[in-house]
Parts: sequence; structure tokens; C-alpha cells
Amino acid sequence: MSLKELVQAEVPSITEIRRDLHRHPELGYQEKRTSEVVQRELGAHGVEFVGGLAKGTGVLGYLPATISPESAPTIALRADMDALPILERTGLPYASSTEGVMHACGHDGHTSILIGSARLLSRMRERTNNVVFVFQPAEEGGAGGREMVKDGALNGSVLGKRVDRIFGLHCYPGLKVGEIQTRVGPMMAAADMFDIIVHGSGGHAAMPHTTVDPIVIASHIVTALQSIAARNVSPLESIVVTVAQVQAGSAHNIIPETATLTGTLRALTDQTRDLGIANIERIATKTAEAFGGRAEFIFKPGYPVTANDAEMASIVRSVGSSELGVMVKQDDIMPTMGAEDFSFYGLEVPACFYWLGVLPEDQDSYPNLHAPEFNFNDGALENGMRMMCRLALEPVG
Repeated sequence: MSLKELVQAEVPSITEIRRDLHRHPELGYQEKRTSEVVQRELGAHGVEFVGGLAKGTGVLGYLPATISPESAPTIALRADMDALPILERTGLPYASSTEGVMHACGHDGHTSILIGSARLLSRMRERTNNVVFVFQPAEEGGAGGREMVKDGALNGSVLGKRVDRIFGLHCYPGLKVGEIQTRVGPMMAAADMFDIIVHGSGGHAAMPHTTVDPIVIASHIVTALQSIAARNVSPLESIVVTVAQVQAGSAHNIIPETATLTGTLRALTDQTRDLGIANIERIATKTAEAFGGRAEFIFKPGYPVTANDAEMASIVRSVGSSELGVMVKQDDIMPTMGAEDFSFYGLEVPACFYWLGVLPEDQDSYPNLHAPEFNFNDGALENGMRMMCRLALEPVG
């Protein structure tokens, strides 16, 4: 039987698992049930595994090559398992049974694809590569990928051998089912957070001349920060500075002592990221000083840039073309300013992240990621498993 036929035989069972995971979503670092499902499936198909990683719910599986595993290359495949704090509005019979939590980003699909891939690969008589299966928690802001790396998921200290290359996928509503797309270099942005605490001198709202109003200062800082993208960064580079929270005051007639701005910085290169950090601090502190106040800048590092290795991206395109045919797009997709903690794996080994289409053939649009109406399209399970299996089997030379 061909790989396509083998995968198609698994699709009904993997669809059941996917819908079960959808019905029982779990937030980052709380994926206890999901982790148990993964371990159950790996164990049932003879895949060696270690659980309890990355603060308790991460799972690492390992299949040695059938020929000379000691000298064989090692390929890692990654899936994220966590859900989001969103109230589901799909109306599906298998909709979330947990109020206010749902799989709105397709991680139930990613996990199911990797479970199915492990099943299929475990039954193949000839595997020239060792395969590591990385089931990680807390992609949605919790940096579970970083924790998996820290716990030894790639260096062979936990299970198997040191990883030589790693691949990850993410469902994408902008591509049709059967379509695959990636890019060389930066694909998703670095995402960091910051707080700016503006210190002034409070007093009565009727006597503002006796105060240093931190709200006025904060307002000028918010406006001035927009000059970073407009005037400090090349028009050919991408950067986003967003102030998403403003907190100040306790009553209508009191000028407060402080005002706090909370925001995010996103950039596609380390150089632009560093420039953005420096300029946010400079603008905040100097603007506050100009108005007689003081600003405290607190930087909170987040996810690095998700950048694809050129050779790994070429392998994804080549494998996709031979397995899925003309649906695989050969041109680079535009990068996005969203972030992904797959980036932490790419800091350690050659990596490629790629989009898996979930838009039905007969539709022009699909609910977006993180929307309460989103549901992973089961029609994409087959393509995801075919891609992951072929990437695991691809000769390394």
C-alpha cells in the first residue's frame, strides 16, 4: 500500500481522537488529559516515550531507525497541545465541554496529526532515520517550546538521540485543503512585552497646575511610540509597537500619582527588535522627563523570531510536491507579525515551520484562528499526516 492509502485508513480513527481532544480542551501547562491521550496512543503502538516534561504535561516519543540507529540521522516532528481561554460558538456536537476554553487555534488537529504519524511510522518495516515526536504544552504565550528544549527534548538526554533537524506545522485558514506553504528566513515575528510606569505628582483635578499629570505624559508617550515604525525603522523592515492597556486613576476628581502602559513589540529581525527596544525606552523616559515626570521601562522578553533554515524549507517544498502535488506553493509566503514558540527549536537545530491549508475547496473564507467559531477542518488531517511521515522518512544526505 502507498503512504496515501495507509494514511487514509487511519483518518477515521484520528478524526475521532481529534474531536475528542476538541471536546476536552485544556489551557497551557494544564494539558493533563491531552498528555494522557498522547501517552496512551504512543504506548499502544510501541513508541517509546517519556512524559512529565515542560512543567508536567510535555511528552517526548522516540522511534529508532530500523537500520543502524546509532549512526542514523534523527528527525524531530513537533505538535502543540494547548487550547485558548475563549468561549466556543461553533455549535458542533463535539464542542468544548469546558466553559470558556476551546481549541480555537487548531492544536487539537496538530496533536492528532502527530499521533497518527507516530502510529504509521511505527508500523513501517524500513526507517532509515530515527524519529523524535515532540508533544509540547503551552504554545499560547507560555513558551512551552522553550521548556521542552530546557528539559532536553532535542539533545538526546531524555530519550533517543540528538536531533539533527525539526519540522512543525500549523493549520492556516488562508490556504485551501491540500495546499502547503512556507518561506525561507523569518516567517513569524519575535513578540515581546513591556510596561511603562509613568511617575508624576498627584493632586486635585481642579488644580492641575499643582501636579505633574502622569495621564497627560502617558498620552504623549502612546502617540510618540508610533513614530518608531514611521520614522526610526526602514520602510522595508517590519515592526509593530502596540500599547494595549492604559491603567491610571481612581476617581473623576483626582489626578493620580502614576499611570501604567502595557504593550507589545513585534519585529522580524533581531536588529529591528533591538532598535525597537531601545527606542521605546528612549521615547518613554525622555518624554516623561520633558513634562517634569519620570518613566520606568520594564522589558519582558517573549518569543524569538521564527526563522526557517533554507535547506529545511527546500525539503518541505520538495516533499510536499512529491506527496501532495501541484497544491504545494513554491513561492515564499508573506511573513506574519504573529509569534510562535517553535522559534525556540530553531535556535538549536535546523528547522522549518510550514502552513497546512484548512479552507474547504468549496468555500472562499473560513473562521480565523483564535475566533470563537474556528474549528480545525478534519479534511486536512490526511495531508498533515502524509507530510509529517514523509518528512520523517526523507533521506538525509
